Order: sequence, then structure tokens, then C-alpha cells
Amino acid sequence: MAITNEQIIFNARFELMGQGKIVNTGRVIVIQDEEGNEREIPEPEMIHTFAGWKERGYKVKKGEHAVAKFGIWKYTGRHEEEDGEIKVERGHCFIKQSCFFSASQVEVIT
Repeated sequence: MAITNEQIIFNARFELMGQGKIVNTGRVIVIQDEEGNEREIPEPEMIHTFAGWKERGYKVKKGEHAVAKFGIWKYTGRHEEEDGEIKVERGHCFIKQSCFFSASQVEVIT
């Protein structure tokens, strides 16, 4: 079973916070281990790609550099239509290096 982009980014946020590259939000996340024991851990700030922030209504501040670069899944494909219906869809997933920016590096698009 492959790991999802959401899981890849979630794990990277904790690694980056541990390295001091991003800060915590002041909130906590409750996690549960295999035995069912719960514990609270600080929540790291959000990270997204340039396009991910843009989709959310933010832009990366001028002069900012990515806090991290790592691979995430990317889908590419094409489909053939006949009489307005998709007959054949072909595509595949691959890992693509992407640049990530933290919440403190963006501002609302005005």
C-alpha cells in the first residue's frame, strides 16, 4: 500500500518542526499508539506548495525560499472522448520533487 500525499506532508511537518525550520501553531494534536494510549503533541504549522497556497487564497512573500523540498505523488493522464463520453482514460502516478512553503512565508492575496 502506497503512502498518500497527505501522509507524506503530515510526516514532513513534524520533521521540519523538529529541525526548527517551522514553528508550532500553539494547538495540540491527540495521537493514539498501537495499544490505544493517547497523548498530545504540538501541531506544526501548515506547509503547502506554491500552487497549494494559491488555491487557498495566499501568495508566497517575495524573496522567500522553500523550507523543504521532497517528493509527492503526481498524476498525469489523458482520456479519449467519443460522442461526449470518456471511452478510455490512461494515466499513471509518479513521485515529483516539490517545494514547500510554511504558513509564516505567505500572505493573503489582495
